[in-house]
Amino acid sequence: MSSATRGPNPPRVLVAKPGLDGHDRGAKVVAFALRDAGMEVIYGGLHQTVEKIAATALQESVDVIGLSIMSGAHLPICRRLMEELARREMTDVAVVVGGVIPRSDMAALTELGVAAVYPGGTPLPEIIEGVRRVARREKGA
Repeated sequence: MSSATRGPNPPRVLVAKPGLDGHDRGAKVVAFALRDAGMEVIYGGLHQTVEKIAATALQESVDVIGLSIMSGAHLPICRRLMEELARREMTDVAVVVGGVIPRSDMAALTELGVAAVYPGGTPLPEIIEGVRRVARREKGA
C-alpha cells in the first residue's frame, strides 16, 4: 500500500507476545492484517518481558500496544504492563489484548485500563476497526 493511501499519520502499533507463550501464528496474522489496513506495525516477537514491551513502545513512539496472550496469564501481564507504562509516564499509549481471554475476565481487563479485548475468534475486520478507533482516541482525533 502506498503512503498516499495510508493517510498522513497512520496508527503505529506494537504487536507483542509477552511471557513464555510460544504460539505466535495468531499474532502474526493480526500484525499482517493491521499492516495491510494501512497501519505501521512493529512486531515485537516471542517471549517479551513487560519492561521490554514498554521500552520498545517508547522507542518506536507507538499509539497502541497489542498483546497476544494464549497462556492464561492475561490479568497479571496486563496489570504489570499498565503499571510499567504509568511508571514511564506513557499513559497516552493504548493497550489492546487478544488471545485466549475468557469473557468473564474482560471487565477486569477494562478496569486495569485495557482499551479493548479481542477473544480468540474475533473477526479481523473487527480488530482492525477497533485498533483504528483506539488509536484515534489516543491521538485526540
